Amino acid sequence: MKFLLCSIGTRGDMEPFLAIGEILKERGHQVLCLFPEQFRDLAEDSDFKFASLGEEFIHMLESPEGKIVMGGGSFNFKKLNSYRKLISVQSNVQKKMVVIQEKIVAEEQPDRIIFNGKCIYPVVWSVTNMDKAILISPVPYLHYVKDHAHVMFNKNLGPFLNKLTYKLANYGLLKTISGSLKQLENPEQISPKQLRKALFTNRAIYTVSPTLFSRPSYWEDHLKVLGYHERSKSINWEPDEALLQFLKSHDKILFITFGSMINTDPKGKTDIILRIIKKHRIPTIINTAAGGLVRPPEDHCELIHWVKRIPYDWILPKIYGAVHHGGSGTTHTALKNGCAILIIPHIIDQYVWNKMIHEKGAGPLGIDVSKINIQNLESLVLDLLSNPDYKKRAEELGHQISSEKLEESMYKQLIN
Repeated sequence: MKFLLCSIGTRGDMEPFLAIGEILKERGHQVLCLFPEQFRDLAEDSDFKFASLGEEFIHMLESPEGKIVMGGGSFNFKKLNSYRKLISVQSNVQKKMVVIQEKIVAEEQPDRIIFNGKCIYPVVWSVTNMDKAILISPVPYLHYVKDHAHVMFNKNLGPFLNKLTYKLANYGLLKTISGSLKQLENPEQISPKQLRKALFTNRAIYTVSPTLFSRPSYWEDHLKVLGYHERSKSINWEPDEALLQFLKSHDKILFITFGSMINTDPKGKTDIILRIIKKHRIPTIINTAAGGLVRPPEDHCELIHWVKRIPYDWILPKIYGAVHHGGSGTTHTALKNGCAILIIPHIIDQYVWNKMIHEKGAGPLGIDVSKINIQNLESLVLDLLSNPDYKKRAEELGHQISSEKLEESMYKQLIN
């Protein structure tokens, strides 16, 4: 069978699809990845065929307005104005990507389209290809859950208001999909009723550990929770001697990363972290990644080892605790390897993971990246490292996640 994997977002949005691609490729299926251009190397390193959605989406996130929106914090005039400008840009970018999606689907004629919630055309395609498009979500709360609002709202507002948030989110999604129809090269006469049916009856798979998010008993059968699936990220990567020596020379190491998240003041955030590390002499590996943290030009502290790109599945088994942004993949991988966790959320679902990790007992409740300062972050880091219950609970959860073994269930859902 030929599978088209379509994902839009940051690197964390690509990883679940790459893991699914490996499951399919190992069983002899054809896999084509349709991602933003910036992730071409991720697909090709895994020996997948690649088609590009262009560079504009990631450029939009890296713009000054994108940094403000992605950088956490409560709503204010500055953020509202940035949202307004970003929505205008996103509309044009989305139009271009919908046309590309239509073109690639017409050329490749896939048997299945596996897509995330930011991809619009697969829903349109599924109107005439029922049960052949499958939504993948690495975050919970896209479908109604009684005791939690839609992921965009990040609260428990009570049963009535919770349900209303899902209705509002679905209404907005339907409006967006309907508006995209006129952009297509060969627009089809699709009614709102047909779109609703496709949207609400397409299969959806949550690539979330059932240890962290149990499937509600009242969900319909087409909604599944089938665990976190991880590909090997150490392809074409080897640790250097300095990193190996650092790991050998220190115990109880902290790992800090903001992954693909960015913010308006990376130097300031980094300075706060460095002052805490140096004051308490905490051996730490800092991953600058997409630039949410930056290495000072003259910093040569023996307690700190800087990296720019490091596979989490390689480093996390070797460290005590992780301070990170709260992406779904990073959260799962850290837990799977028994790391105590402190989440510094930036956007949307990361606030959900922050609360969930704290409620599960694997770490303190983190704070929004825009609100960290020496005092509040220092107390959280010290709590993370000094409370043995966090580490113990993380190891227990990691054992449960590792024992789930849901790969075959995932595969059967993809091919049926």
